[in-house]
Amino acid sequence: MGHRDGHGFVRRDDGEGDIYLSPQEMRAVLHRDRVRVRIQRLDRKGRPEGRVVDILERRKVPIIGRLLFENGVWLVAPEDRRYGQDILIPKNGIANASVGQVVAVELTEPASMYSQPVGRVSEVLGEIDDPGMEIEIAVRKYEVPHRFSPETLSQAAALPEKLKPADLKQRVDLRDVPFVTIDGEDARDFDDAVYCEPFSSGRGAKAIKGWRLLVAIADVSHYVKPGEPLDRDAYERATSVYFPRRVIPMLPEKLSNGLCSLNPEVDRLTMVCDMVVSDLGEVTAYQFYPGVICSHARLTYTEVAAALSNTRGPEATRRAALLPQLLQLHEVYRALLKSRERRGAVDFDTTETQIVCDENGRIEKIVPRVRNDAHRLIEEAMLAANVCAADFINVHQHPCLFRVHEGPTPEKRLALQNYLKALGIGLSLSEEPTPAEFQAIAEATKDRVDAAQIHTMLLRTMQQALYTPVNSGHFGLAYEAYAHFTSPIRRYPDLLVHRVLKAILAGKRYHLGKGELGPAPSRKNGRPTKVQMVETERWEAAGLHCSANERRADEASRDVEAWLKCRYMRERLGEEFSGSVTAVTSFGVFVTLDALYVEGLVHITELGGEYFRFDEVRQELRGERTGVRYAIGTRVRIQVSRVDLDGRRIDFRMVREGEDMRSGAAGRKGTAAQGPARGTGKKPTEELAELEAADRVHKRATKAARSKPGRPTRKGEAASTKGAGDAERGAGAGRKSAGKRR
Repeated sequence: MGHRDGHGFVRRDDGEGDIYLSPQEMRAVLHRDRVRVRIQRLDRKGRPEGRVVDILERRKVPIIGRLLFENGVWLVAPEDRRYGQDILIPKNGIANASVGQVVAVELTEPASMYSQPVGRVSEVLGEIDDPGMEIEIAVRKYEVPHRFSPETLSQAAALPEKLKPADLKQRVDLRDVPFVTIDGEDARDFDDAVYCEPFSSGRGAKAIKGWRLLVAIADVSHYVKPGEPLDRDAYERATSVYFPRRVIPMLPEKLSNGLCSLNPEVDRLTMVCDMVVSDLGEVTAYQFYPGVICSHARLTYTEVAAALSNTRGPEATRRAALLPQLLQLHEVYRALLKSRERRGAVDFDTTETQIVCDENGRIEKIVPRVRNDAHRLIEEAMLAANVCAADFINVHQHPCLFRVHEGPTPEKRLALQNYLKALGIGLSLSEEPTPAEFQAIAEATKDRVDAAQIHTMLLRTMQQALYTPVNSGHFGLAYEAYAHFTSPIRRYPDLLVHRVLKAILAGKRYHLGKGELGPAPSRKNGRPTKVQMVETERWEAAGLHCSANERRADEASRDVEAWLKCRYMRERLGEEFSGSVTAVTSFGVFVTLDALYVEGLVHITELGGEYFRFDEVRQELRGERTGVRYAIGTRVRIQVSRVDLDGRRIDFRMVREGEDMRSGAAGRKGTAAQGPARGTGKKPTEELAELEAADRVHKRATKAARSKPGRPTRKGEAASTKGAGDAERGAGAGRKSAGKRR
């Protein structure tokens, strides 16, 4: 049994290799159907090929697409290419939608071996050019919950506008302490506030000199109780989803931007991590307690960095009363940074970008996101608090969700070892590599011309971080135990950590799923009881759910960014840019443009009239005749040749020295319908409808031509046909390099 993944493969439930389905078998199923498959044979590539025996479950979720009218027939072309085929719509099933609009479709007749699926329009989202339409598509495409239940909204509306006297009972009053929040200019919800002062204790050899660092985190658990509507919706979402100019929050706005947000000059309930940090950057003592604070200022990274770099400048003068504690925060950050270096934690410099949109939600520019000392200061303070939370829970042996990041698998370690050897880098990895070894390689190669290539490979070797009740440590940060405590407004695992911390402080135990506090279940003969086993299963299920929804949020965000970038680049068809190769595959190279920070594919057929061999170890393509090589970091000049909005794909072609580019993109074979002509006098929606209709006709004609016998293809061309399919699945403007997600 397994799930059809939309690419001609079934993903098996037992985790074994995927099963290939022929195009004929694919006609009877749709993306995300649950099927029973019988393996028939191995195909010519050695893959197990199957036949669909039974369709066990069809996902009853709307399919999003564009309504089209072709040859007298209404149909919807799914926005998600993985569905593979158009959906027929009866004339009485189009509701009030018109041609070209984005709609949601419910299936009324499933696909079969001999007929297309049939459906009806259940919702009209609007025109493709409507501001924010890409987000409306993404939240439905990835099934992101974007509407709170009436019960949740009612419960949120009934909450008070400000704190009540009863809320302050059994809390440490810290309203006189000058806490501050430090966030980006566009932040609206403030999870964390910080305060720091010098600290000394003891005499002689046992004297401790350092700082007292307080990290106050919004006490969401005071308002969001287990089992209530607010909690059910928060768990279903598991995380806030961030798009350019819009957020799908985990909690209603009254909580996320109001009662829970640590806004300036208002009293707020918090959970406080109170730490003593030595001058060596080690946390020598800590305690947790519920508190109430009043943030003295809402600061931004930009103004804090400016104040720290020039203590007599305008920013420092304007915040003169807070400057002493900002300087102390900077000092404790420098100490924590030294501790990070001693641990050998991995810290690569990667270029992250920020999309700046105009009032209509279209990209105005893409700029590199600069991380300054203020960013790093807050990051180190949050890391320290998260480590204390994990340690506190570990010491009390209470189940919880840890943030786990395991080291590389043996296969990835060996691949990296071979890669470094091929580049002539003398550093090696041990059988059980440590984060310090990765950091040493990064440091030793940071001045090489291919440093970015090497650092990218180091990042790809590591596994993805996830939530699990089994603590295996955090490899990248070099921590024995790590948990997320600092963002309960936007992450459900942090909310669970808060509940566990409160239970421990009360001398009780938090039972996940039941939403109650009570004593720890007793053990029989040293073995876990049935109650404990059930509770462990609940924690494991919560970890899987939160990890999956985190990935879903990332995919939805990348999809929207890719859509915006495609729209952005569609206005630049035919233009030339300089860039660098950022990824190499068997079917071509991905190039990121210097000025625009947009990535596109140069297909292998655009690299020249020769056969290119892919060297997986060196991560490069090499021409057999000329010896020309394309590897990560190679500088190239390209022309934007094609933009596929539905496929979230941007195609480039190489510009060679002396080539006449005056004819532009439209002058090349097969590109006449690849973008709207400038100055046509038509509305953008009309241009887009014509563009996509022509593109669909072109693809169908190409498919038909390939099915007919003709001249034999060259070796390079045969390779490109395979690559085109691979590129369709994984390529495009939405690719994202490994970032600094902890």
